[in-house]
Amino acid sequence: MILILGRGGQLGTSFANLLGPGARSLGVDELNLQDFDAIWPTLDRFEPTVLINCAGHTAVDLAEQQAELAYLLNASAVGQMARWAAVRSVPFVNFSSDYVFDGTKRTPYVESDEPNPINTYGNSKVAGEIEGLGAYPEMLAVRSSWLVSGSSPNFVATVLRRAREGAIRVVDDQFGVPNIADDLAVATLEALDRGLTGILHLSSSGPASWFQLARRALELADMDPELVQPISTEEYGAGALRPAYGVLASDRKTGIELPAWERSLPATVKEMLTWI
Repeated sequence: MILILGRGGQLGTSFANLLGPGARSLGVDELNLQDFDAIWPTLDRFEPTVLINCAGHTAVDLAEQQAELAYLLNASAVGQMARWAAVRSVPFVNFSSDYVFDGTKRTPYVESDEPNPINTYGNSKVAGEIEGLGAYPEMLAVRSSWLVSGSSPNFVATVLRRAREGAIRVVDDQFGVPNIADDLAVATLEALDRGLTGILHLSSSGPASWFQLARRALELADMDPELVQPISTEEYGAGALRPAYGVLASDRKTGIELPAWERSLPATVKEMLTWI
């Protein structure tokens, strides 16, 4: 049985939908990752044959005020799960982020590039990679970026909801690659099936700015893209620094490819429109 942590989140929902009755999803009500004393007993109770962790602290701005909690969830808890998986020889996958890089590069980041995070969230993700792989070198640490799903709150859903009320301003000087959660889940399972371990970049193709992504989402929702106005990162004034460039690619030559996000986004937006 595959055990998924992070029920109700974007990736957790995608894995659960994809795997169906062959998996079990746990939310914080069944396993609170802040309670280290509960992690091993809970995992032992479910006896998973594969452990997929989609849980963590994902609020980038809030992490600046909640550094201790971010490190606890994104690093220390990952170490605990990795140690459990290592002792029991259970395949374990955890998710990291393009925010482990500083964004000063202008060609895609690959696995061999040295991390250099510029915010607390990114630092906590690097710490999670170090703790996890240090405890269990055979775990899979997947880095991806700009997650979008049709079933759970995310940037695109927020843009569509706010645009119904009038014009919105979106940053146009940060570039990355949107990744549809369903596509990332499929690619991750393929990597697990192949027995891949270590750090792996899984990303769609086609760099875009947040502004460009927002406009494309409005077009797909039959809304006026002119409602989205470009602003700079400085004008936006977020609580945490963001890398200006977070495009990921892989130099591991696995042959695993995600569909282009432009191909998957229409169906994702259509699903969003049923609940936003």
